[in-house]
Amino acid sequence: MLNSIERLALALVRPAWIAALAIGLAGFCQAAEAAGKPLARHVILVGADGLGAYAFEKAKVPHLRRMMREGAYSLKARSVLPSSSAVNWASMLMGSGPELHGYTAWGSQTPDLPSRTLDEAGIYPTIFGVMEKQRPEAGKGVAYTWEGIKYLFERPWVDLDFNGYNEEKTLERALEFIVEEKPALTFIHFNEPDAVGHETGHDTPAYYREVERIDALMGRLLDTLEDSGMMEDSIILFTADHGGIGKGHGGETLLEMEIPWIIFGKSVPAKGQLRSAIVTYDTAATLAYILGLTPPDVWRGRAITEALEDDDSR
Repeated sequence: MLNSIERLALALVRPAWIAALAIGLAGFCQAAEAAGKPLARHVILVGADGLGAYAFEKAKVPHLRRMMREGAYSLKARSVLPSSSAVNWASMLMGSGPELHGYTAWGSQTPDLPSRTLDEAGIYPTIFGVMEKQRPEAGKGVAYTWEGIKYLFERPWVDLDFNGYNEEKTLERALEFIVEEKPALTFIHFNEPDAVGHETGHDTPAYYREVERIDALMGRLLDTLEDSGMMEDSIILFTADHGGIGKGHGGETLLEMEIPWIIFGKSVPAKGQLRSAIVTYDTAATLAYILGLTPPDVWRGRAITEALEDDDSR
């Protein structure tokens, strides 16, 4: 039994404890509600294979710089190791590193290490799989230049699965899909910076011409969204899988590992350079946050909310 002093202490503490609990529950509910509300109707992820962050020092990229100026960006985001293609495209879409999704090489078509978990499509869950489960009615599609991308997402669960084999055809089909179907999520993959980097070398005039070509394609995307009236309710996230050095990549230098990460559009304040330490698997988590999805527990990425917070409201 409680003595008189203990009863008095409990009486004094209980109201404060109940108030704290109520505040905590209210905050939790508000956070859950906010996380479940999409920030834009249309989200477009654009990835350029082999486009290292260092390219911004020499290449003329006015459209990407507009996105950086009017949105938010980092030129110090990093790939996972090894700094090669399939392992990093997988990490970008799967919200985790190779230790969990299992794709470990530049051309992995199946997990080299058994995936920690598989979804009903038989693959480690990607942003497309998460969307299929939580928003099955929402449109989603993938258009890609490099054929290796097709092994890294749930192909039966997307409305567009298109391998254009060159940048122009890939973009053309993606734009048709975006304008006609108005999907919630589209992934566009370009390949040529990487191809030219291997053939001619990174940090060469030919390489920078391909980077500038990517910028021109981004201009077409922006123009199409604006002409169709979709830009006012869209968010674009532009990034890459890795950079390069000499005629290769895969190593541990910053030239190979630092990648651009640029986000622009509705709900993205003009914040400029971000402070956040970004790894490529944070891209999937950020897309999930924007789309109002709950990431699976097995993901290790975190949403880069710094890019979406209005400093004036804090």
